Amino acid sequence: MPTKEDIAIIRELAARVADIAALPVQEEKRALWRRLNALHPARPMVMMDQVCWNELNTCEELALRCTAPECRTYEDQLRRTLYQWDHFRVDMVVEPFVAIPKAIHNTGFGVDVQEETVATSSTDGILGHKFFNQFTTEDDLRKIRTPRITHDPAETDRRMAVAHELFDGLLEARPTGMDPYLSLWDPISTWMGVQNALYTLVEQPDLMHGLVGRMTDGYMAMLDQLEEQGLLCGQQSLIHCTGAYTDELPAPGYDPERPRTKDLWMFGLAQMFSTVSPQMFKEFEVDYASRICARFGLVYYGCCDPLDGKMNEVRMIPNVRKISMSPWVNEERGAEEIGRDYVYSRKPNPALLAMSDFDPELVRADLRTTRKVCEKYNCPLELILKDISTVRYQPERLSQWARVAMEVIEG
Repeated sequence: MPTKEDIAIIRELAARVADIAALPVQEEKRALWRRLNALHPARPMVMMDQVCWNELNTCEELALRCTAPECRTYEDQLRRTLYQWDHFRVDMVVEPFVAIPKAIHNTGFGVDVQEETVATSSTDGILGHKFFNQFTTEDDLRKIRTPRITHDPAETDRRMAVAHELFDGLLEARPTGMDPYLSLWDPISTWMGVQNALYTLVEQPDLMHGLVGRMTDGYMAMLDQLEEQGLLCGQQSLIHCTGAYTDELPAPGYDPERPRTKDLWMFGLAQMFSTVSPQMFKEFEVDYASRICARFGLVYYGCCDPLDGKMNEVRMIPNVRKISMSPWVNEERGAEEIGRDYVYSRKPNPALLAMSDFDPELVRADLRTTRKVCEKYNCPLELILKDISTVRYQPERLSQWARVAMEVIEG
């Protein structure tokens, strides 16, 4: 149970977040995201996420003071929200609620990752991984199990009781189900290793079809269970680090107590397919991921995988609304392929923040290039800076990047 000191710390932070959440600018930003997601933007939108939090606590703004682990989790969340609002808010929206995860257990596919790891730093939590191949013959496909979903209502009630004590009168404590992340190839890369998986696509295609087919069937069964038990999340604020606000969701007949997949955004990706041909991308990713994406209301597709040369195949995936344009794409080709049909979700290169000397003018030139090419092809545009591994312990680089980005999109 929280101590009095923990409760006081959390409530002081929650009060500050509540004041920010009540500002009119929050609804103004939601409206801007809705326009972008409807493909009729007022202007490009900007988000920053997945930053190197371990390097940002230079002034103790992020130092945790609670003692109970549960309270420290909430404290960390609140302090990060306040820090981002103060230093690199761009187009973030601060919500007047705290999501309290329901006590959901997922058995997964029954395959444990076998690996060796090496830490790259004592503070950043980033590891190097060497994965061992667990799928070498079709007999190994028997390792794949259908995920089973269960819920512990008593534990959910306990979590909610703690949350009410911490947040009532300040922020809504909102019980939240699973926001599904259903990548096919990210798990496979950890079960086999990327190199092994890529060779097996060529040398044993039947094995790989069997593997990805079983996974797809398992994900579909998992979604059935989540729907039947009312354990999917409700309306989303974010989808893959971008604003998820839209007037198109939820679908007609929505019951907040029993959300359906068609009420939600989904995101898909096949990052390890960056070097495979468009034909192989369709055969082993699009044909399977399409079964999953067809169930959802809207889809964000892609991440670090360059998709500018695979847009014919991406267009085959149902319900796609946003498409990632990673730092490794040909921006002109990507913009020409996307046009007004999707949101051009540009991922600016985070390496510009990791150089020995940070140059805001390099950032400005990079972002202007993106804006110009999207204007040329009339693409709805969002700039999503993410995957920031280091700013060389100079947090002001994030603030400078944010300032330049807003100048570029408002200029």
